[in-house]
Amino acid sequence: MERYEDYRRMAEELRSAQDRIAELRATTESDDGLISATVGGYGELVELRLDPRIYRVPDSAELARSIQDTIHRANERAQEQCAALVAGHLPDRADLGVADLRFGPALHELDRQISGERR
Repeated sequence: MERYEDYRRMAEELRSAQDRIAELRATTESDDGLISATVGGYGELVELRLDPRIYRVPDSAELARSIQDTIHRANERAQEQCAALVAGHLPDRADLGVADLRFGPALHELDRQISGERR
């Protein structure tokens, strides 16, 4: 019974972490302040703001690079925030670039254990 409660508690904690990651937002601006990007906790682009002044210099390649860099920095910020949220649920040396922060496999296994299934 104690093991069941441990599994149930871990599953609840992981689902809570999922909710907090889903609500997380990280925003950065380009160096010139003309581009603002907001990404969610899983790295998805939530908002992209382009100041109309970006069109004063018609260099589409540079604009694309600046947009990509801004989104990339916002994504790095979001990953740092995610790391802080899930630190207790991952091994010390976990690589967030490859870790499944949706916790799908872990939750599947916990649910299987809770339901009493055997391999």
